[in-house]
Amino acid sequence: MKRFGDFVNKRKSHFDSNLAMLIIFLMVFSSVSLYSAQKYAQLNIDYFQQQIVWFVISGVIVLAIFYFDFETIMKLTPYIYSFGILLLLFVWLGPESIAPVRKGAKSWIEIPGLGSIQPSEFMKIFLILMLSYILTKHIDKFPVGEIKDDFKLLFKMGMIAALPIGLTLLQNDFGTSLVMAVITMGIILVSGINWKMIASVVALVVSIVFSLVVTYLYDPDLLLNLLDGYQLDRINSWLDPFGHGQGIGYQLKQSILAIGSGMTEGKGFNQSNVYIPEAHTDFIFTIVAEEFGFIGASLLISLYFFIIYKIVATALSSSFFESFICVGVISFLTFHIFQNIGMVIGLIPITGIPLPLMSYGGSSVMATMMGLGLVLNVSLKKKDYMFSDG
Repeated sequence: MKRFGDFVNKRKSHFDSNLAMLIIFLMVFSSVSLYSAQKYAQLNIDYFQQQIVWFVISGVIVLAIFYFDFETIMKLTPYIYSFGILLLLFVWLGPESIAPVRKGAKSWIEIPGLGSIQPSEFMKIFLILMLSYILTKHIDKFPVGEIKDDFKLLFKMGMIAALPIGLTLLQNDFGTSLVMAVITMGIILVSGINWKMIASVVALVVSIVFSLVVTYLYDPDLLLNLLDGYQLDRINSWLDPFGHGQGIGYQLKQSILAIGSGMTEGKGFNQSNVYIPEAHTDFIFTIVAEEFGFIGASLLISLYFFIIYKIVATALSSSFFESFICVGVISFLTFHIFQNIGMVIGLIPITGIPLPLMSYGGSSVMATMMGLGLVLNVSLKKKDYMFSDG
């Protein structure tokens, strides 16, 4: 115990307390919003109280992360990644009594007496660690990269990412697979790989997306070879939520109505009255916008902006491995925020991606806090110089 106390006292002067306070403010915002949102929940569960429990557990996880230096974390990374892959395989191959199907996706593991966990949420963080590990090792071996070395690196990173992305797609969880792909692209963009190679990959992705859009506009039936009827209906409901307002577009229609009714100042705490299915999870932003209006929604987005800004500042003053981890966390958070808020206001199709630290969910909260804990651990790192005073 004394050893841990000495460890904290030695490093606390380098702790990014501003980032920690921003995260705490976000947790308070989440708790207040969930207290209001749970009146729409179909299950008799106190989501407000349960979310606080997840926050406490996540805090313990962050303290555990603080205890490890990044040399140790780097050594453990291949084992952590392998453990994550085994969990994903277990979810895919496990019986439905242990790995049930929910909302068409088989992504959870039931733990008797404890509830369920979603391994793919944690795999996002494990992937960030592994990609950062591979990239750092490559830079150490090839400090001056040539085209052939960059190609090898791109191939290795692609294979590392393809395995969890593929297993998540097999679980019918497209949203999480998309997040992993964005994390991979974010780290590749700062990897130092020749920009022509990166441009070629980006051009390929853009071409595929453009082809899908053109196909949808001129012959949507062809998309049934790639998408099932339900997924195609979700695209149709996104483009015309009010035309499908009594069916698959009901949730988005209600979300738009709720956000619009909040106007500038909102209706007040716990005064929301537009019913939103799953308001406590993926659609928590609608509660914020309806009860606190444009002002409250802007405050929430500002909190996210300052958190990401602090992570960028941390990345710029860190070593390769730590900086790449920060970039991965930035990619993870930015895409989650953009996708979630975009889908609840109708700008982007609904994919079931939660709003970080706002949406209810133990796996999501713990995985997000693991990523932020790694960033806070970077800020804890003591920077010693040869001619420093002490």
